[in-house]
Amino acid sequence: MTLRRSLALAGTYAVLLLAAACTLAPFAFSVLTALTSARQFAQQGPLSLPDPATFENFWSLLSSRDGFLTPVVVTVQMVLVILAGQMVLSVLAAYAFAFLRFPGRDLLFWVYVATLMVPQVVVVVPLYLMLSEAGLRNTFWALVLPFVLGSPYAIFLLRESFRSLPSELMDAMRIDGAGTRRLLWNLVVPLNRPVLVTLLLITIVTHWNSFMWPLVITSGPAWRTITVATSALQSQYNSNWTLVMAGTTLAMLPLVVLMVAFQRQITSSIGQAQMR
Repeated sequence: MTLRRSLALAGTYAVLLLAAACTLAPFAFSVLTALTSARQFAQQGPLSLPDPATFENFWSLLSSRDGFLTPVVVTVQMVLVILAGQMVLSVLAAYAFAFLRFPGRDLLFWVYVATLMVPQVVVVVPLYLMLSEAGLRNTFWALVLPFVLGSPYAIFLLRESFRSLPSELMDAMRIDGAGTRRLLWNLVVPLNRPVLVTLLLITIVTHWNSFMWPLVITSGPAWRTITVATSALQSQYNSNWTLVMAGTTLAMLPLVVLMVAFQRQITSSIGQAQMR
């Protein structure tokens, strides 16, 4: 039994290592190609290791006349505005749906959450027409307005997390004279910090990687996001894959840093959800 269990465990780890290698291989290939000079890439092929490693592709991309730095700045601004709006408004809406009583509360909540079932491509045309009629096409507000007022997924996640809090804690604070604002910011938010951090990361990743909406609602380089700029590199530098991979690496680097920095909070939120 011990030998059989050891073989099963070894097989499990072998499968997991293979899956990890298949997942990480494209990212490793992107980084290695970005660190390879264009001459070495042309002479030795895409699978050769950088010899020596160079950051020339990154400097060339960031200092190019077309400018890859502008899309980075635009994307950071867009993500920060959407993040601030979604986190604040989603917390307030989730608290209202979880604890406040008003007519039609549950019906309104489930109708709102049901919009998660609607594919994004279905609402792209109506949103485009609405913002175009309002004169906001190819502006910064066109990038953020459809998403800044909250997210059905965020509200659903936070509502379920808020409702799992022990009612005794809420009652004790109410007896002490705590009002809605104090209950929310002094009790509910601190006890749900891991879930909030996870939601923060999900929001950043989702809108950092957003491609379809920025591609449709903007034109030209003024409000181009990093995903659209990276896609444009493939046609602009179709014979220089080292520059294309440098752009891809720059696009994914901030997300990798965030996930590494907040991995403990993500693990804590998963454990907290399992305990509840």
